[in-house]
Amino acid sequence: MKKTDHNDVCQRTEHKDERVRLRNVKTGEVGLTFSCTPSGETIQVELENGVLDSWPPEECEEL
Repeated sequence: MKKTDHNDVCQRTEHKDERVRLRNVKTGEVGLTFSCTPSGETIQVELENGVLDSWPPEECEEL
């Protein structure tokens, strides 16, 4: 995910309370965003099975 895409996803998640659907390109897992770390190093996601995880932006793509 490009830096501009990452910023957009975090803005929508943090300021508009929008849960963005992402896929981890390394693992194939799909999740919905619920937070971004303050430094922007990871995106916090809730996986389809309810488990919480953190992904680096470079491993994410928006669905």
